[in-house]
Amino acid sequence: MFARMHAPAPLPVEPTRKVSIMAEEAAAQGPRPVVSYLKLPDGGDPYLEGQKCGGCGAIFLGERGTCSSCGASDRLEPTRLSNQGELYVYSIVHRSFPGIEVPYVSAIVDLDGGGTVKGNLIDVEPEPEKIRMGMPVEVVYKVAPRKDAEGNEYMTYYFKPRS
Repeated sequence: MFARMHAPAPLPVEPTRKVSIMAEEAAAQGPRPVVSYLKLPDGGDPYLEGQKCGGCGAIFLGERGTCSSCGASDRLEPTRLSNQGELYVYSIVHRSFPGIEVPYVSAIVDLDGGGTVKGNLIDVEPEPEKIRMGMPVEVVYKVAPRKDAEGNEYMTYYFKPRS
């Protein structure tokens, strides 16, 4: 009888090496948008994208088939949103998930030209006397402070007081 020949078993990949390879691949891809309405064009600046109704001109975040303002169907088109606006309302957050630094300022901003967006207000002390409704703000884009388990970086946006 002949002994049966088996191909040698593949060497196990060390878990740390596998994570390192995934991190290298993630870094080569560049940051991913943290939300679907944050666009990262190749070779261009990041921007927020809304949907504008061709019937009434209302602007919304996120894709939709029907305008919730006038009810028009299939009349919404992508539109680039402004990077400037004014603070509509805010909340100073003192308790959050583990690992999230507090306090921070959660804000809702009305963008110039239309669109209302939620995000964090940075570069201002989280004290009510330092923040005022209606203050002019601008959108800034930064790589998020943390990566996911596969090593992917994410591009996010914040608001900061306009100078």
